[in-house]
Formats: sequence, structure tokens, C-alpha cells
Amino acid sequence: MMKGGITMDLFDLIATEDLKAAEPLAARMRPQSLDELVGHEEILSPGKQLRRAIEADRIGSIIFYGPPGSGKTTIARLIAHYTKAEFRALSAVSAGVADVKKVIAEATDLRKMYRKKTILFLDEIHRFNKAQQDALLSAVEEGIIGLIGATTSNPFFDVNSALLSRARIYKLNPLSPENMALIIRSALKDSVRGLGKMNIELQSEAEEHLILTANGDARKALNGLELAALTTPANQQGIIQISLDIIAEAMQSKALRYDKDGDQHYDVISAFIKSMRGSDPDAALFWLATMIAAGESPRFIARRVVICASEDVGNADSMALVVAMAAAQAVELIGLPEARINLAHAVAYIASAPKSNAAYTGYEKAVEAVEQANDISVPVHLRDASYSGAKSFGYGQSYKYAHLYPEHFVEQQYLPESLQRKRFYEPTDLGQEKEIKERLKRLWGDRYVD
Repeated sequence: MMKGGITMDLFDLIATEDLKAAEPLAARMRPQSLDELVGHEEILSPGKQLRRAIEADRIGSIIFYGPPGSGKTTIARLIAHYTKAEFRALSAVSAGVADVKKVIAEATDLRKMYRKKTILFLDEIHRFNKAQQDALLSAVEEGIIGLIGATTSNPFFDVNSALLSRARIYKLNPLSPENMALIIRSALKDSVRGLGKMNIELQSEAEEHLILTANGDARKALNGLELAALTTPANQQGIIQISLDIIAEAMQSKALRYDKDGDQHYDVISAFIKSMRGSDPDAALFWLATMIAAGESPRFIARRVVICASEDVGNADSMALVVAMAAAQAVELIGLPEARINLAHAVAYIASAPKSNAAYTGYEKAVEAVEQANDISVPVHLRDASYSGAKSFGYGQSYKYAHLYPEHFVEQQYLPESLQRKRFYEPTDLGQEKEIKERLKRLWGDRYVD
């Protein structure tokens, strides 16, 4: 019997099939075609540039940047399959320059003798130092190998510029909860590669916890599901019932009774915000930990922290918004689990900061004034005078440029006539806002006297 150009006897074939069956579920369920691939529609749906390049066998060197379990290795294997190239895989964690040179030498021979391409998949490429990365350059430049690098770190920081200039970079987003549900259900249904023969019943809350704790990592979800299935005995009806507690044990994560769409979700986020507003960093960190442990979206948490920084801290400590925004950016750049540190940093800072909602309440008063005002005409001296003909209307002529006056301030009318001396912003005596209040009193006199 022939398989892949190699003669195999019956025992070899049985051994091969046994080895395949012994592979982890995540390996067995790898998509066999681009149409089987779940997620990444933004780069691989029909008609997209990368999809067209793969199908036309016009793939150059690529670096995939994305979180663990998002499909970097799977896509690399699919590319090798579609392009009929020899596939070689190395991990930068354990491989060195000698391993790279060996692959390049074999690729050179294949190219000369059989006109066959070689794709080198280099996992964790960011772990190669500059000298190791440089060893790839000439082979990539000459087309001896097609390099597909995979990294969980930003390649612009960790891959040298010479290699970056020879490769296209594709960012893979974490798999969505909907994508994860499709992958899990497919594994439960597939009786050839998956768990379809085992008559498994996965409870809905167990599936949700599996998705949440896997956090977009398909490999982690499938391995957890397989462990739960293989260690749970069937009931009298022959059904393997996988509950929330079983999945929690398999995933080594506590099964918090936290319904993201129910009361618990809203109750916890309410407690979180009120704890930050109430200047209790211990409680705020506790509710933060609760949400992260339950699989709450870190982006959702970061948005609430940013809002709180302005709504409840405001000008009492303007650095609160800077810290909150930096944490939100860290969530996007780093992701969980490490981004929990950045979120904790911001939450502790905001909870401990002096509080003022004066800017927020001032805005609400301004909104009310807009709704009630009969006339909100812009004062003539503030109107745009940059276009021809504006001067004939007197626009901007009596405007006083603040920077020409002492303290870069001059008193003049900025509000509409009907709202003159109306006050919306009421700065407090807390934190930096006390200084703001004193300055406004000095500049505007009795307008800012309580």
C-alpha cells in the first residue's frame, strides 16, 4: 500500500492510525481546508488578499501575530497544503542557527532536484536573537524558503527590520465566543476526528465557562473539553454529562456563578464602579478579580475604568484618565493574562485618587441649558472671520487674543447673550481641582465666588 509516496504494510498503516487517534483533540480537529477554518474572516474569507494568494500559490514570507490558540500554526499548515510545499516546523524556543541551516540545506536540495518549495514555519520567532534572525535573510531573499513566522509579541518590537521588510504581517484577533462555540460543538459532533462517538452532553453553563476560561484559545478549550470527557463516566443511559463543575476542574478554574447576560453581571460591575467611586481600592480590586476570574471581557472592564476616571475623579486628579487610558491600551497590546496587572494598576490608582464629578455634572447642566435656551447665537466677536466677507459682518473684529494679556487671560463674553455669567462647572476643594477653583476665582472674580 502506498501513502505519501512511501510503501506501507498493514501493520504500518494500523500503527499510523493508532498514533493519529492518540493525538490530542486540538491536533485532530485542526481544519483540513480554508473552508473549515473558523474565524479570521477579515483576512481569509473568500476574496480577501491572503486567501487569493494562498489559492493562487503566490505566497511570500509571512509573520502571523496573535494570541495563543488563535490559529497561527493551523493557517501555516493549510498554506503548505494548498501550495503543495514541503512543510518544516521549528520552535525558536528550542531551535538554533544549526537547525535553521539544516532546513535551508534540505530546501535547497528539494528546489534543485524536484523544483519543490519549502515552507519553514518558525514558531515564537520573537525568541530568536538578531544573529539567529539574520541567518534566515539570504534564504528568504533568494526564495529558497518561504518563511512563516508566528509570534504572540508585537513583531515590530521583537523582529529585526531587515526580516520585517521581507515579510507581510497579519494580525490574528482572538477567536470570538461565537467562534469558540462553533469549534467546541464541531468537536462534539465529529465522530471521525472529534468526540462524536462518545455521546457527550455538555451543559450550557459548562460550555459558557469553557469559552470564557479559554479566552479565545481554541487549543486550550479543546484540550479542556477532552480531559473532561475522558475522565467523566457515563450515566445509566450511557450519556457523559459534563457539568459546570467538571469543566471548571478540567480547566483548573473556579466555577463562579457569574452570568454575563444576567443580574450577576450587572451587580458585579455596579459594585466595581461604586467601590472605585467610594475610594475603596481593596473592594475595587476584589470585584476586578471576580470579573477576570469569571471570564469577563477585559475590554469591557477597561472601558468602565476609563469612564470612572473622568466621571468620578475628573480634575481632582487628571492623571487618573491618563492611567486609565494607558491600561486600556495595554489590554489591546498585551491581552490577558498579563493585562490584569495593568488593570489592577489603574483600578488601585483611581480608587485611591481624590474625587470630583464637577466636570461631568457641569456638562449635564450645560446640556440642560442648551435644551432650555431660546437663543444660542454665537457672540459676534467669537464668530469665524477666516473667510472673505466675514469682516463686512463685523465677525471677529472685537475679539481679544488671550495670549496678548497678562496671565494669558482677558475677560470677555464667551457664552451666548441669554446665558451671560451662567455657571456650569463647580470645582471642588479636593486635589488638583482646588487649585483650579482658586485660579478661576482670581480670573473671573465674583463669578466663581461661592
